[in-house]
Amino acid sequence: MTRRRSVATRIRRYGYQVFYRLPRGVRRRVVRLVSPTYTVGSVVLVRDSDGRILLVRQPPGHGWSLPAGMANRGEEPAACAARELAEETGLLVSVADLSPAVPNAVLHSKGRWVDFVFEATVDSDEHTVEVDGAEILEARWCSVQALPPLTVPAARLLAEYGIGPYVGYLDDRAR
Repeated sequence: MTRRRSVATRIRRYGYQVFYRLPRGVRRRVVRLVSPTYTVGSVVLVRDSDGRILLVRQPPGHGWSLPAGMANRGEEPAACAARELAEETGLLVSVADLSPAVPNAVLHSKGRWVDFVFEATVDSDEHTVEVDGAEILEARWCSVQALPPLTVPAARLLAEYGIGPYVGYLDDRAR
């Protein structure tokens, strides 16, 4: 057993020596080929003064979700959240007005994406929600006690924050 381990250790050590002699760009490509990749996005949980949350309905329109989107290369998650909120709903919220939700990052291991979740509170009487009808079909303020049909990813994400039909239903194995 010890002999096997020492042979395996020597082979592994040799592999690392060869790897670290490769040019930096080649090493980076090798790591990217063998490492799992994840898509990074931001989600905004927007509440109004009455405690309602803002939900959006995207094509094909089979369920409601939260304003969200993928981060651009090099974009900070909070900046992505503010940008996506503005693009999808017309609500202009500064990065300083966004606070990280707890937990701030939600890993969707089966879908291989990470959502950074932020919270914001706006006065729904002072902010008009406007959708373009293409990317977002509809947006509306919803009571957390009477949510419309949610997409499965939205229901799972909201459950992380104690909201929606999946609260207390999902465990760590179901994510």
